Amino acid sequence: MEVTSVTSKGQVTIPKELRQQLGIRQGSRIEFSLVGDHVEMRVRSSPSGEVRSGFGMLKSRRAAVPTDFDPATLLKR
Repeated sequence: MEVTSVTSKGQVTIPKELRQQLGIRQGSRIEFSLVGDHVEMRVRSSPSGEVRSGFGMLKSRRAAVPTDFDPATLLKR
């Protein structure tokens, strides 16, 4: 069990491992309920995994271009 503190605004950080296990990410809706002397938290909804960048999504069968490759060398005759 991990312990976290409460900020002056009443905010707490949900540990990363729990966020990953429950699929909690930015925009997730969380429900809190008081049950006896403790609080229960439930994930009501999580936003769909929207893609912000397509970088790295496509794979090529070609060999990678060396990092020191100079395309200007192709123009020399």
